[in-house]
Amino acid sequence: MTLSILDLAPIVSGGTAGDALRNTLDLARRAEEYGYRRYWLAEHHFAPGVASSAPAVLIALVAAATSTIRVGSGAVQLGHQTPLSVVEQFGIVDALHPGRIDLGIGRSGQRRAELATDPVAEKQAARVVDGLLIPPPFDWSALARQPRLARQIAALQQPGARTPDFADQIDDVLALLDGTHEARAVPGEGADLRVWILGSSGGQSAQVAGERGLPFAANYHVSPSSVLEAVEAYRKAFKPSEALGEPYVIVSADAVVAESRARARELAKGYDLWVRSIRTGAGAIPYPTAAEADAHVWTDADRDLVKDRLDTRFVGPPAEVAEGLRVLRRVTGADELLITTITHDHEDRARSYELLAEAWNRS
Repeated sequence: MTLSILDLAPIVSGGTAGDALRNTLDLARRAEEYGYRRYWLAEHHFAPGVASSAPAVLIALVAAATSTIRVGSGAVQLGHQTPLSVVEQFGIVDALHPGRIDLGIGRSGQRRAELATDPVAEKQAARVVDGLLIPPPFDWSALARQPRLARQIAALQQPGARTPDFADQIDDVLALLDGTHEARAVPGEGADLRVWILGSSGGQSAQVAGERGLPFAANYHVSPSSVLEAVEAYRKAFKPSEALGEPYVIVSADAVVAESRARARELAKGYDLWVRSIRTGAGAIPYPTAAEADAHVWTDADRDLVKDRLDTRFVGPPAEVAEGLRVLRRVTGADELLITTITHDHEDRARSYELLAEAWNRS
């Protein structure tokens, strides 16, 4: 199947991190049963509502709880770790689950630094490209300049540490894996890992993925305004490699599926409040109940913070959401889609994935 899952291990209002992690293991087992191709875990820090802060650890747990589905990171924040430590971590997991592990890598801190000094110069109008909504870009510069964010980034690194250029880091990862680096990664060297690059724009991540002949994952669910730019830049830069003979693209999307449109919309409540917490710099809050979401008093500024994410989410009955995702796949030329679903109730989330898989397989 050409659908996969991205899981943040969300902690819901009234729940605990332990609950979230047990739900992740349960959902991974079900995803394997439903036929999803791969199960990726995000890396988030300083978020009261997200338990996926150490993807290598969680990937090991998920891989042990399943047997066939590919498991990976979406994505390791390489700006906060060395290539050697990442390859060793994933090498350990691969040694126990060979041929099933994806090492997805993102630029993290380097990208944040760019956003702080690169405000959106002009508010572009929303446009529809062959049926796909491309919203105006979100201006991250004010959030990226917050002192709190700088302190958080500092807490992830040793004092005085300097993050090398992303391209150099990726080259080190690849060299450590194939044994051509002067350092030896044990476990890690010779590991049967598939390396992915994740990106939100047509910048360095897309360029590096293309030039190294690696598969690329583009964010429609986080940065929908730049998804077409990202996949175009990747394909333009692509050079065949031993790993990949032609470009391979996965595109992410947020979705909630239920038996009826009304039920899906009810389950989707809380998402706007959750996104607002991220974009105000507070960090993702525990995922709200529908009642908590309804109680929030929204300002125009609040709505502007979350509008692009709400407008590009796929919410509805199975056939309707599947059709929307087919449009996303066609317009981006994606080989695969990476679906993120968050609801307050775990059973509703699992059922959403089940309904989507059934509808996708019927098409």
